[in-house]
Amino acid sequence: MAVRTFMAVIHEDDDLYVADCPDVGTVNQGYTLEEALANLKEATELYLEEAPLQDAGRPLVTTFEATYAV
Repeated sequence: MAVRTFMAVIHEDDDLYVADCPDVGTVNQGYTLEEALANLKEATELYLEEAPLQDAGRPLVTTFEATYAV
């Protein structure tokens, strides 16, 4: 059994928290941060049982600014 650390990006959407794992492409949700993260973990583990990752290294995560009309 392998253990690996993945990134989770979580944002609020109405009354839910949406959790996304950009390393794998899995997404899940919950009513609390903890629930959203636990659901994402479960979804990611189930996904990886069927589609193991190819070792492509860690992604680069950064930020950028965008200008838009309000």
